[in-house]
Amino acid sequence: MTKTPGNSSYRESEIRRMQAAYESGGLSRRQFMQGLMAAGVTVSGASAILGSARDVRAMTPKKGGRLRYAWNLHGPTDTLDPALIGGGLDYVRARSYYNNLVQFNDDLSLRPELAEEWDVSADGMEWTFKLRKDVEFHDGAAFTADDVVYTLNRHMGEDSTSKVTEMVNFVSEWKKVDKHTVKAVLASSNSDLPAILGTFHFKIIQNGAEGEYFNQPNGTGPFKSVEFSPGVRALGVRNDNYFRGEVWLDEIETFGITDHVARVNALVSGDVDIIGGVDPKAIKQIEASDIAEMWSVPSGTYNGIVLSLDREPGNNPDFVWALKYLVNRERVVKSILKEQGLVGNDHPIGPPYGAEHCAALPQREFDPDKAKFHLEKSGIKETTVEVADVLPGITDTCLLLQRDAEKIGLKFNVKRVPTDGYWGNIWMVRPVFVTGWFMRPTANMMFSIAYASDAPWNESRWKNERFDQLLAETRVVQDLGLRHEMYCEMQQMVADSTGVIIPNHLNNIDAKLKKVKGVTNVPLMSVGGGEWPDSVWLDT
Repeated sequence: MTKTPGNSSYRESEIRRMQAAYESGGLSRRQFMQGLMAAGVTVSGASAILGSARDVRAMTPKKGGRLRYAWNLHGPTDTLDPALIGGGLDYVRARSYYNNLVQFNDDLSLRPELAEEWDVSADGMEWTFKLRKDVEFHDGAAFTADDVVYTLNRHMGEDSTSKVTEMVNFVSEWKKVDKHTVKAVLASSNSDLPAILGTFHFKIIQNGAEGEYFNQPNGTGPFKSVEFSPGVRALGVRNDNYFRGEVWLDEIETFGITDHVARVNALVSGDVDIIGGVDPKAIKQIEASDIAEMWSVPSGTYNGIVLSLDREPGNNPDFVWALKYLVNRERVVKSILKEQGLVGNDHPIGPPYGAEHCAALPQREFDPDKAKFHLEKSGIKETTVEVADVLPGITDTCLLLQRDAEKIGLKFNVKRVPTDGYWGNIWMVRPVFVTGWFMRPTANMMFSIAYASDAPWNESRWKNERFDQLLAETRVVQDLGLRHEMYCEMQQMVADSTGVIIPNHLNNIDAKLKKVKGVTNVPLMSVGGGEWPDSVWLDT
């Protein structure tokens, strides 16, 4: 069995994480010392590390206050059911009320959360998770293996309503070993399982939870839900029995302000504490504020334009190619994103994915001549894209495309639609629409949720047997060189044959009041990955 955590690299990563949390105010001195001792550091070693951090950490966290977080989208499809969540508000709310088995550090390494440790068998076919014994739900009920098995079974089977069944379709069975141990029996090996379980949708709920439970969930998280009105707001109050210790805020309020100008004005006037999805045009306004500051984290997050391949005009390959050549990617990053991002190449695996990114793929360039050739071959003269500000820069990207399209004889209509209800009424409903995706921790996870033939969020309805085969094989291949080659082939296939056009990968561009301390910088989504509710505090 290979135990994770427990090795030296994990221990070093955990010590660095705790020191950063202590320095930023996310851990008290007592919690920091206890954590170092648990990681195997001696008393003298812990004292030395504490001393080195003392000068960096200038302030002690303060208890109290209500934090107000405003996202750019909300609507009637807002949900507190982790299996169904689909946006920035849902993610932060889920993080407030629930916990995962494992959690991501800022560098995307993993640390224990509801699981104390996990083992994998030598053949990679069984994963065993040892659970914490000191965790209670908000109503005082003990957290046990039954809750984990029930939660994870909701993501399995043909009848599952979960949005991420494809991500765990390699698991044959979740078994309760004893009250505080669960085991995953796999149909095929997948080294990504712990990382998958750390993502947004795999929050642990109470055994038997359904229906009305999700209107005011009984979770294990740092806050208790006291109000939830989809499309309006949610309010949580501090869980004084949180298993990790102190929760600094009294309350956390989350809601949407869909107009980006109004959202920024609410921040710089001090009416809200954190805003997500900052339009790059507002950066100078925020930087000029005495009370607010930018919160920008490089990421694999991307926005794009999607054509459904099963209907017009996306079922015309030449028209899809015309738009791909007509996107001026360099100009998007420089002029629209204000350098807060990287040039995209029509596949989701950008440089922040590290070794899984295929840097050798030729960069698709802005080429109006090729675009005109394919446009004339397609015979299409006009189309309409429905646009909402799902992520910063996408509306201006479409307007830039509109101007360039006119030069080659294409009438590219940009129809602006409300952000309220966008994900339920427009996305994957209309033939041409815009999209926005937060980064997933591995390439396999990103491909599985959005590009596999049977993925529930396969936006352009693209199906490819060779891609599906490679997707399954990369989960078990141990040779890193071969694995990289396979990912390169997959990225090329996505870039060339789907209906998804990805002009850029953008930083997670958010902002907060300077008094907000203890935030995280996990790059998986905006606002620090949404991992901050149990560490943030207000320096009032």
